[in-house]
Amino acid sequence: MQPTIDLMYFNAGGGHRAAALALEAVVREQGRPWHVRRVNLFEVLDPDDRFRRITGMAPEALYNKRLSTGWTLGLAQELKLLQGIIRLGHPSMMRRLQQHWLRHEPDLIVSLVPNFNRAMLHSATQVLPGVPYVTVLTDMADHPPHFWIEPGIDQHVVCGTPRAARQAMLAGLPSHCIHRSSGMIVRPDFYHPIAVDRAEARTRLGLDPQRPTGIVMFGGEGSMAMLDIAQRLPDLQLILMCGRHPVLARELRELGRQNSGAPRLIVGFTPEVRQHMMLADFFIGKPGPGSLSEAVQQGLPVITFRNAWTMPQERYNTEWVVENGLGLVIRSTRRLEPAVQALLSNLEDFKARVRCIDNRAVFEIPDILDRLLADSARPGGALDVTALTSPVGSIQPSQPG
Repeated sequence: MQPTIDLMYFNAGGGHRAAALALEAVVREQGRPWHVRRVNLFEVLDPDDRFRRITGMAPEALYNKRLSTGWTLGLAQELKLLQGIIRLGHPSMMRRLQQHWLRHEPDLIVSLVPNFNRAMLHSATQVLPGVPYVTVLTDMADHPPHFWIEPGIDQHVVCGTPRAARQAMLAGLPSHCIHRSSGMIVRPDFYHPIAVDRAEARTRLGLDPQRPTGIVMFGGEGSMAMLDIAQRLPDLQLILMCGRHPVLARELRELGRQNSGAPRLIVGFTPEVRQHMMLADFFIGKPGPGSLSEAVQQGLPVITFRNAWTMPQERYNTEWVVENGLGLVIRSTRRLEPAVQALLSNLEDFKARVRCIDNRAVFEIPDILDRLLADSARPGGALDVTALTSPVGSIQPSQPG
C-alpha cells in the first residue's frame, strides 16, 4: 500500500504553496511510490469558510495585499499579536486538526508553514502516534521564538542554511531531529537543461540583445515598489515581473509610453519565471527566500534591499547575500543606480561566486522523508539515528541567530 504524505501549506506570500508544488513535482519525477496530498491549512481550520463570509476576504488576502502595496512596516509587531491569537485559539485548532488527521490518516506530515507547528504537531501526536512530523523551513533562518521552530518540542526540522540549523540546536532540538539541506526549495524545472538563443529570444520579445538586462521581481503578488525602480533606472533594460498585480502592470506600461529610454518587457503572472530569468544578467527585488534562490540557481547576481520595511523573517537573507558575495544589499531605491553600476562593473566576479552555490534541496528533501518513513515502519517506531545524519555536514554549536 502506498504511504500517504500530507504537505501542509497556505497561500500567505505564495512561497509555501510553491514549495509544496515543487516537492509534489519532484516526488512524481523521481517515481516515488507515495501518494502526496497538498492540504491548505486554512481550509482545515476553517472548513465552513466563516472568515471569508464575515470579512469578505480569505485569511491570507490582507497579508498578500500588504505585500503588493509594500505596506510591510510594523509586521514584526503584528507577528507577535498573531502568535498570541494562535495561542488563544490553540484548543479549537487542536480539535479541528485532530478531526482532520483521523479522517485522512497520513503516514507522514510535512509542514511548510510557520506559526502553527505547535498545534499541528501536538494534535497529530495525540491521535496518530508514531506518524512522523517534519517542518521544512521555507525561510533561510527562523525568527524565534514560536515561528518555525518551537522550543522544547522534538519536531523534525529541515534547515536550508547553517544559521537555521544552529537555531534549531539552540532551541533544544536533539541532533537526530535536525536535518540539513543545501538551500531553499526551488522548482525542479530550474534544474532541467534548456537550450535558449538569448539574442533571438530577447529580440522576439522587443528587447535589445546587446544591452545589460535586469529582471525585477517582488514575489507572486508583485509590488508597487517596482514602479519606483523602473522610474529610477530609465536607461536600463528591464524585465518587470508583475505577478498578480494588473494595476502595477498597467502603470508600468503607461510609464513605458512616456519614457522610451530603454526597452522594457512587462510580464504578468506566469509559470515561466525561469525562461524570463534566462534572458537577464542580474536580479533586482526584495529578499524573499524563493526569489533569491531562483535567481542564484539561474546564475544571476542580485541587488536587494534591507530597511525598516523588510519583513523580519527575511532580514537574514540579506546577510546570506553579503556573506556569500552574491550581490549587493542597499537601503532604498535612492541608491539603486550606483548599485547597478557597481554590479555591472564587477558582473563576472559576482557570477563566479553565484556559480559556487550548489543548492539541491528539492532533491535532498525526499531522501530525508524516505528515511523518516522507513524508520516509522520499524518495530516500535525506533529511529535509526545513523541513517538520519545530515547529508551535508555536521552541525556545530554557534551563537544565537
